[in-house]
Amino acid sequence: MTENQAGTKRRGPLTGVRILDLSRVLAGPFCSLILADLGAEVIKIEEIGVGDQTRTIPPFINGESHYFLAINRNKRSVALDARTPEGRELLLKLATRCDVVLENFRPGVMDRLGLSCERLKSLKPELIVCSISGFGAAGSMRDKPSFDLVTQALSGVMSINGYPDGPPTKLGLPLGDIGGGLWAAIGVLAALNERNVTGHGSHIDLSLLEGLMGLLGYLAEIFLVTGENPGRMGNSHHNIVPYGLMPVKDGHIVLALHVGGFWRNFCRATGRADLISDPRFRTVKDRHKNRVELERLIGDIMITKTVAEWQTILDAADVPHGPVNNIGQAVSQPIIRERGFLKEVHHPTAGTVKVLGNPLRFAGCYEESPLEPPPLLGEHTRDVLGSLIGLSDAEIARFIDAKVIASTHQRMTSARGNDEKATGGRRTDAALN
Repeated sequence: MTENQAGTKRRGPLTGVRILDLSRVLAGPFCSLILADLGAEVIKIEEIGVGDQTRTIPPFINGESHYFLAINRNKRSVALDARTPEGRELLLKLATRCDVVLENFRPGVMDRLGLSCERLKSLKPELIVCSISGFGAAGSMRDKPSFDLVTQALSGVMSINGYPDGPPTKLGLPLGDIGGGLWAAIGVLAALNERNVTGHGSHIDLSLLEGLMGLLGYLAEIFLVTGENPGRMGNSHHNIVPYGLMPVKDGHIVLALHVGGFWRNFCRATGRADLISDPRFRTVKDRHKNRVELERLIGDIMITKTVAEWQTILDAADVPHGPVNNIGQAVSQPIIRERGFLKEVHHPTAGTVKVLGNPLRFAGCYEESPLEPPPLLGEHTRDVLGSLIGLSDAEIARFIDAKVIASTHQRMTSARGNDEKATGGRRTDAALN
């Protein structure tokens, strides 16, 4: 564990772990978001002037991108040019003060920057390096560019998404990247545990293609067992019936009658207990075999009442169901408010911003702390380089003048002290120098 956490209030189970995050856009930053929410100290390295590309994606609030705000809270930003010899040396020094280096460049880029895993591990053998790429560090496709959409297409995911009579459709959620971030976080946690046991670091090689295919689960097994490709089912299930979107009198509702008990509950709740003993629908296999007839029958039942009426009936019968919420309705649900999943962060330029919180809770273990807002570009350059590798103010100024690093801070004005007091020390009319 890192050395600067002694006596520090524990923010989560990863308090004491320090991550040097060289990643950008989504897969890597989503991984480091998970680790930061769990208490790790995340130092985000960004390109001078531009920063993470997601800072440029609209819509904006007071000049801050929604995209960057969504996945970069609880992190510290250092603006640094790794292409310069001095910047490279600073990065190497930072790496030796960290537990994990996270990157999602194409394979070979870290080598060309002089930051290869071999060099990093030679400086600190217990270091964990997590490398995320489209197709992995080895193989014929290692050098190809890839984005979430490409991953969805190549993984087979698009082929099973959409309606049978329509074209393959991408998921609304960028699961290729987000799934990769989840796998990377799991890998880092596993490597930290391995290091606790053996004292040795690890190099994690994560392919986003394999990461998304690893989420196919039983759908891949259908082909591996039968040789048949599962097709597009729209809102229905490949094997479970009834399971899907049902039109009702004033909209739609979903039913998820995954096991026999819920099927029987549904039949009784709808006044059709006779269907329980109907030989066409007695077992999962029977219901699957007679899918068309059963879905027509269920459709005739469901269309007779409104969403609200069905919710009352199905709630009382313990039947899995739900209305189809839009995003606004989803984040406004009482259960989301009751559990405190929607949070607020106070950003120095964006103002008060609502964000989704961390779904992981450790009951009674950690006192919940306010979320730190996503950082301004280079906001922590001076502090990190000064406190972790001991650069003096003069050395920092020299590197800034040489454009090796950049630091966000207010220009010297007579109002500086008052401005910082008003914002708790967070910079408002920031300039990147």
